[in-house]
Amino acid sequence: MPSEPRIIIALDFKDEASTLALVDQLEPSLCRLKVGKELFVRCGPALVKKLINKGFDVFLDLKFHDIPNTVAAACHAAADMGVWMVNVHASGGRKMMQFAREAIDKSEHKPLLIGVTILTSLSRQDIAEVGLDIEPADQVLRLARLARDSGLDGVVCSPQEVSVLKQQLGQDFCLVTPGVRPSGSAAGDQQRVMTPSQALQSGSDYLVIGRPITAAPDPVQALKNIIDECQK
Repeated sequence: MPSEPRIIIALDFKDEASTLALVDQLEPSLCRLKVGKELFVRCGPALVKKLINKGFDVFLDLKFHDIPNTVAAACHAAADMGVWMVNVHASGGRKMMQFAREAIDKSEHKPLLIGVTILTSLSRQDIAEVGLDIEPADQVLRLARLARDSGLDGVVCSPQEVSVLKQQLGQDFCLVTPGVRPSGSAAGDQQRVMTPSQALQSGSDYLVIGRPITAAPDPVQALKNIIDECQK
Protein backbone atom coordinates (compact mmCIF):
# COMPACT_ATOMS: atom_id res chain seq x y z
CA MET A 1 0.00 0.00 0.00
CA PRO A 2 1.14 3.59 -0.56
CA SER A 3 2.19 5.59 2.49
CA GLU A 4 -1.08 7.53 2.22
CA PRO A 5 -3.71 5.82 4.41
CA ARG A 6 -6.33 4.13 2.26
CA ILE A 7 -8.43 2.62 5.03
CA ILE A 8 -11.28 4.78 6.32
CA ILE A 9 -12.63 3.55 9.65
CA ALA A 10 -16.40 4.01 10.02
CA LEU A 11 -16.99 5.42 13.50
CA ASP A 12 -20.44 3.94 14.05
CA PHE A 13 -20.68 4.80 17.73
CA LYS A 14 -23.49 6.38 19.75
CA ASP A 15 -21.49 8.89 21.79
CA GLU A 16 -18.30 10.89 21.96
CA ALA A 17 -16.73 8.89 24.77
CA SER A 18 -16.91 5.60 22.87
CA THR A 19 -15.64 7.29 19.73
CA LEU A 20 -12.64 8.88 21.39
CA ALA A 21 -11.84 5.68 23.30
CA LEU A 22 -11.14 4.08 19.92
CA VAL A 23 -9.66 7.09 18.16
CA ASP A 24 -7.13 7.69 20.93
CA GLN A 25 -5.66 4.26 20.12
CA LEU A 26 -5.23 5.07 16.42
CA GLU A 27 -2.65 6.94 14.41
CA PRO A 28 -3.45 9.32 11.52
CA SER A 29 -0.63 7.73 9.54
CA LEU A 30 -2.52 4.40 9.46
CA CYS A 31 -6.11 5.39 8.73
CA ARG A 32 -8.70 8.03 8.07
CA LEU A 33 -12.03 8.36 9.88
CA LYS A 34 -15.65 8.44 8.75
CA VAL A 35 -18.37 10.22 10.69
CA GLY A 36 -21.85 9.19 9.63
CA LYS A 37 -25.39 10.33 10.37
CA GLU A 38 -25.97 8.92 13.87
CA LEU A 39 -22.70 10.09 15.36
CA PHE A 40 -23.00 13.51 13.72
CA VAL A 41 -26.58 13.99 14.90
CA ARG A 42 -25.65 12.98 18.45
CA CYS A 43 -22.35 14.85 18.74
CA GLY A 44 -22.33 17.45 15.97
CA PRO A 45 -19.53 19.49 14.41
CA ALA A 46 -17.66 19.78 17.71
CA LEU A 47 -16.65 16.11 17.60
CA VAL A 48 -15.64 16.36 13.95
CA LYS A 49 -13.37 19.26 14.80
CA LYS A 50 -11.83 17.30 17.69
CA LEU A 51 -10.97 14.47 15.30
CA ILE A 52 -9.45 16.91 12.82
CA ASN A 53 -7.45 18.57 15.60
CA LYS A 54 -6.04 15.14 16.49
CA GLY A 55 -4.56 15.05 12.99
CA PHE A 56 -7.07 12.77 11.25
CA ASP A 57 -8.58 13.25 7.83
CA VAL A 58 -12.36 13.06 8.28
CA PHE A 59 -14.87 11.82 5.73
CA LEU A 60 -18.20 13.47 6.60
CA ASP A 61 -20.64 10.84 5.38
CA LEU A 62 -24.01 12.61 5.45
CA LYS A 63 -25.06 11.85 1.85
CA PHE A 64 -26.67 15.20 1.13
CA HIS A 65 -29.72 14.95 -1.16
CA ASP A 66 -31.98 17.99 -1.46
CA ILE A 67 -32.66 20.96 -3.70
CA PRO A 68 -29.47 22.39 -5.24
CA ASN A 69 -29.21 25.51 -3.06
CA THR A 70 -29.66 23.55 0.16
CA VAL A 71 -27.03 20.96 -0.79
CA ALA A 72 -24.63 23.69 -1.89
CA ALA A 73 -24.99 25.45 1.48
CA ALA A 74 -24.44 22.19 3.36
CA CYS A 75 -21.31 21.39 1.33
CA HIS A 76 -19.96 24.88 1.97
CA ALA A 77 -20.53 24.38 5.71
CA ALA A 78 -18.73 21.03 5.58
CA ALA A 79 -15.79 22.64 3.79
CA ASP A 80 -15.62 25.37 6.44
CA MET A 81 -15.51 22.63 9.09
CA GLY A 82 -12.26 21.38 7.56
CA VAL A 83 -13.29 17.87 6.56
CA TRP A 84 -11.23 15.90 4.05
CA MET A 85 -14.16 14.39 2.14
CA VAL A 86 -17.91 15.01 1.85
CA ASN A 87 -20.56 13.22 -0.17
CA VAL A 88 -23.87 13.81 -1.93
CA HIS A 89 -26.37 11.43 -3.54
CA ALA A 90 -25.68 11.32 -7.28
CA SER A 91 -29.37 10.58 -7.78
CA GLY A 92 -29.99 14.20 -6.77
CA GLY A 93 -29.15 15.09 -10.34
CA ARG A 94 -26.71 17.15 -12.37
CA LYS A 95 -27.78 20.60 -11.15
CA MET A 96 -27.57 19.60 -7.50
CA MET A 97 -24.06 18.17 -7.96
CA GLN A 98 -22.89 21.18 -9.96
CA PHE A 99 -24.11 23.53 -7.23
CA ALA A 100 -22.24 21.43 -4.66
CA ARG A 101 -19.08 21.62 -6.77
CA GLU A 102 -19.34 25.39 -7.12
CA ALA A 103 -19.90 25.83 -3.37
CA ILE A 104 -16.80 23.84 -2.49
CA ASP A 105 -14.71 25.60 -5.13
CA LYS A 106 -15.60 28.91 -3.49
CA SER A 107 -14.46 27.66 -0.08
CA GLU A 108 -11.03 28.31 1.37
CA HIS A 109 -10.74 24.62 2.26
CA LYS A 110 -11.71 22.24 -0.55
CA PRO A 111 -12.61 18.69 0.52
CA LEU A 112 -13.02 15.90 -1.98
CA LEU A 113 -16.59 15.84 -3.28
CA ILE A 114 -17.88 12.31 -3.76
CA GLY A 115 -21.18 11.04 -5.18
CA VAL A 116 -23.13 8.12 -3.71
CA THR A 117 -24.33 5.71 -6.41
CA ILE A 118 -26.24 2.63 -5.20
CA LEU A 119 -25.91 1.71 -1.53
CA THR A 120 -24.01 -1.53 -1.03
CA SER A 121 -26.83 -2.82 1.16
CA LEU A 122 -29.19 -2.88 -1.86
CA SER A 123 -29.75 -5.92 -4.04
CA ARG A 124 -31.32 -6.21 -7.50
CA GLN A 125 -34.69 -6.89 -5.87
CA ASP A 126 -34.36 -3.89 -3.57
CA ILE A 127 -33.84 -1.39 -6.38
CA ALA A 128 -36.62 -3.01 -8.43
CA GLU A 129 -39.03 -2.29 -5.57
CA VAL A 130 -38.33 1.44 -5.89
CA GLY A 131 -38.90 1.44 -9.63
CA LEU A 132 -35.42 0.83 -11.06
CA ASP A 133 -35.73 -2.12 -13.40
CA ILE A 134 -31.99 -2.35 -13.96
CA GLU A 135 -29.01 -4.25 -12.63
CA PRO A 136 -27.30 -2.39 -9.74
CA ALA A 137 -23.98 -2.30 -11.61
CA ASP A 138 -25.60 -0.63 -14.63
CA GLN A 139 -27.22 2.05 -12.47
CA VAL A 140 -23.94 2.59 -10.64
CA LEU A 141 -22.16 3.26 -13.94
CA ARG A 142 -24.89 5.63 -15.07
CA LEU A 143 -24.76 7.64 -11.85
CA ALA A 144 -20.96 7.60 -11.71
CA ARG A 145 -20.73 8.97 -15.24
CA LEU A 146 -23.20 11.72 -14.34
CA ALA A 147 -21.20 12.54 -11.20
CA ARG A 148 -17.98 12.82 -13.19
CA ASP A 149 -19.65 15.01 -15.82
CA SER A 150 -21.03 17.21 -13.02
CA GLY A 151 -17.52 17.88 -11.71
CA LEU A 152 -17.33 15.51 -8.75
CA ASP A 153 -14.01 13.98 -7.71
CA GLY A 154 -15.33 10.42 -7.52
CA VAL A 155 -18.05 8.17 -6.20
CA VAL A 156 -18.90 5.70 -3.48
CA CYS A 157 -19.53 2.28 -5.00
CA SER A 158 -19.36 -1.44 -4.28
CA PRO A 159 -15.91 -2.99 -4.77
CA GLN A 160 -17.55 -5.26 -7.35
CA GLU A 161 -18.11 -2.24 -9.62
CA VAL A 162 -14.65 -0.72 -9.25
CA SER A 163 -12.92 -2.39 -12.18
CA VAL A 164 -15.54 -1.32 -14.71
CA LEU A 165 -15.69 2.24 -13.35
CA LYS A 166 -11.92 2.65 -13.58
CA GLN A 167 -12.01 1.41 -17.18
CA GLN A 168 -14.95 3.62 -18.14
CA LEU A 169 -14.21 6.79 -16.18
CA GLY A 170 -10.43 6.86 -15.85
CA GLN A 171 -7.82 6.09 -13.23
CA ASP A 172 -7.98 9.58 -11.69
CA PHE A 173 -11.68 9.27 -10.80
CA CYS A 174 -11.68 8.48 -7.07
CA LEU A 175 -13.52 5.34 -5.94
CA VAL A 176 -14.50 4.92 -2.29
CA THR A 177 -15.71 1.44 -1.43
CA PRO A 178 -17.72 0.22 1.54
CA GLY A 179 -18.79 -3.40 1.45
CA VAL A 180 -15.23 -4.43 2.32
CA ARG A 181 -14.83 -7.38 4.68
CA PRO A 182 -11.51 -8.95 5.74
CA SER A 183 -11.10 -12.66 5.15
CA GLY A 184 -13.31 -14.61 7.55
CA SER A 185 -15.55 -11.66 8.50
CA ALA A 186 -19.34 -11.75 8.30
CA ALA A 187 -20.96 -9.72 5.52
CA GLY A 188 -23.40 -8.07 7.96
CA ASP A 189 -25.95 -5.92 6.12
CA GLN A 190 -23.78 -5.60 3.02
CA GLN A 191 -24.85 -7.38 -0.16
CA ARG A 192 -21.99 -6.74 -2.60
CA VAL A 193 -18.68 -7.38 -0.81
CA MET A 194 -14.98 -8.12 -1.35
CA THR A 195 -11.93 -8.54 0.84
CA PRO A 196 -9.65 -5.48 1.24
CA SER A 197 -6.92 -6.95 -0.97
CA GLN A 198 -9.44 -7.86 -3.68
CA ALA A 199 -10.92 -4.35 -3.60
CA LEU A 200 -7.51 -2.67 -3.90
CA GLN A 201 -6.45 -5.00 -6.71
CA SER A 202 -9.65 -4.11 -8.55
CA GLY A 203 -8.79 -0.41 -8.30
CA SER A 204 -10.41 0.95 -5.13
CA ASP A 205 -8.76 4.13 -3.91
CA TYR A 206 -10.16 4.08 -0.37
CA LEU A 207 -11.73 1.29 1.68
CA VAL A 208 -14.45 2.02 4.24
CA ILE A 209 -14.34 -0.57 7.03
CA GLY A 210 -16.31 -0.42 10.25
CA ARG A 211 -17.26 -3.35 12.48
CA PRO A 212 -14.36 -5.66 11.52
CA ILE A 213 -12.15 -3.04 13.19
CA THR A 214 -14.35 -1.20 15.68
CA ALA A 215 -15.99 -4.34 17.11
CA ALA A 216 -12.76 -6.35 17.25
CA PRO A 217 -11.31 -7.30 20.68
CA ASP A 218 -8.16 -5.39 19.67
CA PRO A 219 -9.14 -2.74 17.08
CA VAL A 220 -5.59 -1.54 16.48
CA GLN A 221 -4.35 -5.06 15.79
CA ALA A 222 -7.36 -5.66 13.54
CA LEU A 223 -6.44 -2.54 11.55
CA LYS A 224 -2.81 -3.63 11.27
CA ASN A 225 -3.91 -7.11 10.17
CA ILE A 226 -5.98 -5.59 7.38
CA ILE A 227 -3.06 -3.43 6.30
CA ASP A 228 -0.84 -6.53 6.24
CA GLU A 229 -3.47 -8.41 4.23
CA CYS A 230 -3.54 -5.58 1.69
CA GLN A 231 0.22 -5.66 1.27
CA LYS A 232 0.35 -9.36 0.32
